[in-house]
Amino acid sequence: MKIHGVLLAAMLLSGCGTLQTVVRSDEAAAASLKEQKSYCGAVPRIYSGVTYDFCTLYAPLKEGIDAQKYDNGTIVVLIDALISGVLDTALLPYTIYRQQADGSIIVTE
Repeated sequence: MKIHGVLLAAMLLSGCGTLQTVVRSDEAAAASLKEQKSYCGAVPRIYSGVTYDFCTLYAPLKEGIDAQKYDNGTIVVLIDALISGVLDTALLPYTIYRQQADGSIIVTE
């Protein structure tokens, strides 16, 4: 049972919106959202993880994917958004500084 918990935590953290936007480069985060064909044009750095997760949530499904088979995907993204919210709150001093210094992460150009 422990292994399932560790695997779930690893999967959530690897796709965690906060890690995607704070730790990775702006170009990598933007490329990831472009690849998913997200409707988001920019991601503000303050609470960027939560914003990234919702941009992912509202991206269209890839062609050939049956939406009914992936109903649980929404729950995973919402759990990830909750974790990102906690991490984003802890990182507020840093992300406020980065927002002032660098502005938002631009996705569409």
